[in-house]
This record gives sequence, structure tokens and C-alpha cells, in this order.
Amino acid sequence: MSKPAIGFVGLGAMGFGMATHLVKEGYAVQGFDVFPASVERFTAAGGIAASSLRESANGKQFYVCMVASAPQVQTSSPQNATLLLCSTVAASYAQSVAAELQARGRADIHFIDSPVSGGAKRAANGTLSIMAGAPDAALQSGRFLLETMADANKLYLVPGGIGAGSNMKMVHQVLAGVHILGASEAMGFAAHLGLDAVKTAEAIKASVAWTWMHENRLQRLLEEDWHPGASALTIILKDVVYLSALLQGYGSVDDSSMVRQYYAEPVTKVSCTKSAAETAEALQLVLDMMQVTNLVAAAEAIAFARYLKVDLQQFFTLVSDAAGASREFLTKGLDMIEGRIGANAASETIDGAILRLEKAVQKARDLHCPLNLGNAAMSVLFLAKRAGFGAEGSTGVIKVFGN
Repeated sequence: MSKPAIGFVGLGAMGFGMATHLVKEGYAVQGFDVFPASVERFTAAGGIAASSLRESANGKQFYVCMVASAPQVQTSSPQNATLLLCSTVAASYAQSVAAELQARGRADIHFIDSPVSGGAKRAANGTLSIMAGAPDAALQSGRFLLETMADANKLYLVPGGIGAGSNMKMVHQVLAGVHILGASEAMGFAAHLGLDAVKTAEAIKASVAWTWMHENRLQRLLEEDWHPGASALTIILKDVVYLSALLQGYGSVDDSSMVRQYYAEPVTKVSCTKSAAETAEALQLVLDMMQVTNLVAAAEAIAFARYLKVDLQQFFTLVSDAAGASREFLTKGLDMIEGRIGANAASETIDGAILRLEKAVQKARDLHCPLNLGNAAMSVLFLAKRAGFGAEGSTGVIKVFGN
């Protein structure tokens, strides 16, 4: 049985990988992008060029959208076509697309809110993580396409309909964004402390302070392999610290370059002259800062997911094997999700976490080293203490977020 033709818009790093993977799988894919060079590159890889979005959608029973222009597809899509919105958008935008299709008399289109994650390499290999929310009929129609682009164990059919997939992606990105910056913050702090960058990095990887993002960004951070960058800073742009880097012209370079916001010189040039005891003490400050910050980030993300009514067990499963993972999330996330706050009598208290983080933050101040995440985490912990939770287990910090 012949495979259906597929329309595709958005041939950037991720979109190009996804579209060319579909070509390799035997699909006739007609792609469009506003940059002609991207279309030419796609054609060279075996794809079919389209001169407009309308042409790429014309007569296609299945269409993949990697940009925020999904409603435009409806004018050329045939009856009962299936539309996959795979770009990262707000849940409200995905819901507005569904409403617009309805308003334009195209309720026949099977629309799937299906943001993707995993990077260009996994896109090209067909092993993405995909979070798909839609009515059952739409999921049934487009499931073969989702399965073709996703890792066999990383296709998440998210309950809740249109918008649920985007909400799941959004709460995961909270963790991803914090941990990207956390990798730079930890390594910059270590440099200010006079620690060897490579040895510090290896210690972090083997400790409770581990994050997937730190391990993933590490080589590029140490080698300053930032141009053009495997993951541009503008992709994860999310708060004032990222904006300060953007204003310095770092938008197009790799997000591991954020370490320059903490330490201006290459961190690998720092030569450790400390004694073994001094080195161990300084390293512990880095690990404590990173671990406690990761704990607060996990609590914030879980509370946010609960507020959005995301399936928390599915959220835990997704994060545990994705870019937002951390040792703190893996070991304490389920306790926070299932309400086992401070259930382990031997667990550290919030007061204990404050003492460890406070020591690291004070040392950073003495060294004139910014700890943006460390200070933010400290503020949350102090809120928990002020609310009377100081003697509770550290996972009780989730109560600060009120849901």
C-alpha cells in the first residue's frame, strides 16, 4: 500500500530533520519555508519544494506544521485532512487554531496539538519526544505519523484534548530552561572559587546535583563550541538573565555560552591551587547550590503542572527520561506529586537546605559572583520557612506554590 503525501512547513533545524526523516521513511514530502535556502537544502535531501504554504498544503491529506501558521493551511487542505501542529506554542494558541478551523467551516480537519522535543539529531533519526493532545478521532487518524517521528517509548498521548500537549511541553520547558542556566551558573561559580572546570564537572555528573542539561551542554561549554551553536540561546529565551545575554549579542550562539554571564574568561583556564581540603570544601558549595536549586525547580514545575491539570504521573514519566531531568526530580518528584511531604524522617529539612544554600550564596557574594538561580531558590525557601514549614522535609517547599 502506497504511503500518503505529506505537506510540511517550517524547515529550520528541527523541522528539516523531521521532514527529511519522513522522506527517508518513503513519504513524498512537499515542504515550504520562508527562507529559500532551507527549501533548496530540503530538495537536495530528497524532498519536494513548494513555493508557498498554500502549495505545500494543496491536496495533502496529512500536514505537519513547525511554525505558528496552522490556520492558513485550511484553505488548501482536502476534506477530513489531518493537521499536526508540532511547534512550541501556548496552549491558548493551539486552542485558538481549533476554534478558527471550526469558525471557518473546517471542523472536518483532524487537528492535533503535538509539540516536539529532542533536538535536530533526534528529529532526523525519528526518535523525538512528542506530546500529543487531541480528540480520539484525530489521534487515530494521525497516530501513524506521530509514531514515525517519535521514539517508540516517547510518544505521549496527553489527556485533555487540544492544548494539553502544549501545556505538557511548557511545564517541561520550565525545568529545561532552569537547568540550562544552572549548568552555566554552577560552572561560573566554580571558576570564581578557583576550581578546575573538568574535575568539577565530573563531580557534578556523579552527584545528587546532576541534571541532564548540565551533562548535555558540558562539552560545548568547556570547549566554547558556541558558533553557530547546537541549541541557540533564543530557543530557550525566557527571563531577564537570558535577555541580558541577548542584549550582548549572544542570541544566535549556543546556550552553553551563558557561562560568560558568570565568568568572563574561559573556565578551563582556571588552575586550581587549593589544598585537597580547600578544594573539597569549595566543591561542596557548588554541589549544594546546584542540588538545592534543582529541588526548588522541581517543586515549582510540579506545582505548575498541577495548576494546569496536567496528568502528574505522565509528567513524571516524561521528565524522567527527557531534557528536564535532574537527580532531585528523579528522587523526590514522586514524593511531591503523591503528597509524601517529609515522609522520610531522615530526609533533610527546609531549614537544613537553607543553611547549605545560604552558605553558597554568601560565598558567591564575597566573590562578586552572581547566582541568579541560587538567590531565587533562596527566596522560595525563605517563604517556606516564614510560612512555618522550616522543620518539615525539604520536599515541603512545594507548599509555597499553594496548590
